[in-house]
Amino acid sequence: MKDLLRYVLDYESPIDDKLQRQIEELDIVLRRGLGIANEETAVGLFDLKTLRLAILRPDTIFYAASVAKIGILLAYFQLRPGLSKNLLPASRRELGLMIKASSNEMAAKFSHELGLAAIQQVLDSYAFYDRQRGGGIWMGKHYGEDTERIGDPIGDHSHAATVRQLLRFYLLLEQGKLAGPENSTMMREIFASPDIPHDRIKFVKGLEGQGVELLRKWGSWEEWLHDSAVIMGHNRHYILVALTHHPKGDEYLESLAAAVNDLMGR
Repeated sequence: MKDLLRYVLDYESPIDDKLQRQIEELDIVLRRGLGIANEETAVGLFDLKTLRLAILRPDTIFYAASVAKIGILLAYFQLRPGLSKNLLPASRRELGLMIKASSNEMAAKFSHELGLAAIQQVLDSYAFYDRQRGGGIWMGKHYGEDTERIGDPIGDHSHAATVRQLLRFYLLLEQGKLAGPENSTMMREIFASPDIPHDRIKFVKGLEGQGVELLRKWGSWEEWLHDSAVIMGHNRHYILVALTHHPKGDEYLESLAAAVNDLMGR
């Protein structure tokens, strides 16, 4: 546990050669079977138990769809010190609906309350977006019908993400380093929200019956189909992130999650 708390995931983090080969081979097989091109997927896997890292196209920026809602959650706690001790049950449920059920209505409510610039300033304070290294997590538009928009400097996406920065987000959350330990714990509880069912798509569909739990944020818009999660159970504890830009992206995500979970259990 001490090693995990000290671990820093950055642009120089070493890759585990064996795990990298396994993920590369798995990605090739799945893409070939579905007719997906190399540049239409990006994958990251970090084993929280052994600190092994494997990443494919980690700094390729994708339109993030609803995945960027994690930025709203972080800013909500970062900008309100001590909130974890005073969070109203109604607000906690609304945040759970935003994250776990991916409610655009709740996301817009909180993003309007915080302001787009303030949300991105919080993300930037953790270096979740680096315009010199491919980009990262960007929250530049309220969800739903709204005219206010700030495109990211690299791809002009209203919402954006890279695999590396999503891995960093979940790692810092597991380490208790997002807005402090108490707020990190509360954010993990909001991700879990046991009273709100998972959408049975993507990673969740691929992992049905596997006896694992997920803290997870998915996203879908047209052919931008993504999932990202901390996955726990059966002596497993790992972060899996996959971004796709292809009509068969959901099939890729389902198969990837099942195959990676099997791999992590070996």
